[in-house]
Order: sequence, then C-alpha cells, then structure tokens
Amino acid sequence: MSEQSVKECAILMLALGHEEAAEVFKYLGPKEVQRLGTAMTSVGNVSREQMEEVLRSFHDKTEGRVSLGDSNEYIRSVLKKALGDEKAGHLIDRILQGNESAGIESLKWMDSASVAEMIRNEHPQIIATIMVHLDRDHASEILNLLPERLRNDVMLRIATLEGVQPLAMRELNEVLTQLLSGGEVTKKSSLGGVKVAADILNYMGGAVEASVLANIREHDADLAQKIQDQMFTFDNILDLDDRSVQLLLREVQSETLIIALKGTSQELKDKIFKNMSARAAEALKEDLEAKGPVRLSEVEAEQKEILKIVRKLVDEGQIVLGGKGGEEGLVE
Repeated sequence: MSEQSVKECAILMLALGHEEAAEVFKYLGPKEVQRLGTAMTSVGNVSREQMEEVLRSFHDKTEGRVSLGDSNEYIRSVLKKALGDEKAGHLIDRILQGNESAGIESLKWMDSASVAEMIRNEHPQIIATIMVHLDRDHASEILNLLPERLRNDVMLRIATLEGVQPLAMRELNEVLTQLLSGGEVTKKSSLGGVKVAADILNYMGGAVEASVLANIREHDADLAQKIQDQMFTFDNILDLDDRSVQLLLREVQSETLIIALKGTSQELKDKIFKNMSARAAEALKEDLEAKGPVRLSEVEAEQKEILKIVRKLVDEGQIVLGGKGGEEGLVE
C-alpha cells in the first residue's frame, strides 16, 4: 500500500470515532496496526475538502458490496487455477490456516526481547518451529537475543526443516497455550527450509550471520552454500532491474542511503545514480563526498534497513529478487 493510501486510511480512521476505529483495528495484523497508527499520529490539520474526499472515496469503494458466499473455497479455486496445485498449496495454507497458529499470532504482537526470554529454555526444535511461523525480521531479532550456540543450533534446524508435523504442532501447543485451539491438524504445513533460513539471515547481518553460516558449514557445507545462494545482500541490488531500484529509492530516506553507500563498489553507486534524476544524483554524490568516515556497524545497520524495505516490496509483489557482514572498522 502506498504512503498516500496509508494517509487516507489514517484520515478515515480518525474520522470514524473511537468505537468504530477500534472495531477496524481488530481485523489488522501487528505491522498493519503499527503502520496505520504511526500514520494517524503524523496526520496534522486536515481540511474539510480532504476529509470529504477521503469519505467519498471510501463510500464509492464500499457501496453495493454484498456477501459472496464461501470465500475460502473461492480463494482455493482461484489460486490453484492461477498457480497450480504445488505453488498454491503453501500460499493457501498460510492464508487459510487460521486456528492452526492462533498461539503464534499472539507472539507477533510481542517485542523480540519478551519472546526471546520466553523461549530461550525450550528445545531448539521447538524454537525453530516457532521461528518459521514469525515474520522473518521479527525472527531475526529474536534469534539475535539468544546465546550463540543455541542460535546456531536453531538456524541449522530451520534450514533442514521440511515441514511441521501434527506432533510438532502439539508440542508447540504445550509451550504456547491454545496454539491449536481450533482443532486437530490433519496435514503437514510446508514451513522452514533453506529459503526461510536465508530470509532470516538476511535480517541478521554482520558477525552473527557469519557465525551462523560457519556453524552450518561445519555440519553440512552443501547446505550452507544453498542457504548462501538464496540470500539477498546489499550488493545484490545490482541484480535488480531499473524499475525495481526506482521503487526502492522512493522508500529510502536520503540519510540512510548516504550511509549505506559508504564503502560500496562504484558499480553499485552508479546503479543508484542512474536511477535518480540528474539533480538528485548530483546532490547524493556531493553528500557522499562531504560525509566523513563512518563506522562499519553504522553502514551495516543502514544497509539492513534498506534490505528490510526490499523484503517488504518483495512481499507486496512490487519487485522480484534474484545478505553479509564484516568486522568493525571505519569505511571511507
């Protein structure tokens, strides 16, 4: 959803009143609540014309809507016809699994430190099963708070996890109250695997990422290489097409971009420059030259923020993809 659309939603929520807005929030996920709530706090004075336009647009979009019957079956049918049984299977499970991960949903609303404290004494296999149900950046933050040996063990299990069996889900139910309150699970959910491990590692960066990969490499060099092949690093922006880079740059703050580009290759800088207006590119070049030495940890932190934006755009289907760290120091 574009920033303009989020702003319009924020104005609508403010216009609805407390009780009606609260009802709407009940149907939103953690990230949606955070994004919309942030937008609501930043909305200043709104003109009567703006308010009327937002309400008119909402009315036009919702007028005449009626119930269309069993939407679950419709979704299954459409996705299978569009993607085929195999590709659609995982997506359908994630969309419609509902009660199967009710307990996990509560973790998505908790801060990373609280979740890490809650699960740090559980078996690594249980932790791995929990992690694959969470958003990749959230899982990465939680794993960063666990002891190194445990974190490495969990990541290895995530990478080799081919699915979550009913028995494993019942174990989760013992750890997270009422996880399976909706009933028995009769089939395996396709979660975990090399791609999930790579996605989580993409958010880690730095020495933690290197440590995890080194541990996996000791156990299975081929598996480590497969994970590394699936990872998207900051340098992989070179592999994005120009349209994708342009979409990315619209979402990135200028100061973040300046720091993230410190110490990167000239080829990558040129890729960024060519996808900006001549004036913006010239301004960025001047800012890069004026910026003094920056700690590598700061550069990695800003690159990590940009990679989060890449992941968001990928999840939204706006761009399609084809993650690394280093030791502390200064980069020119």
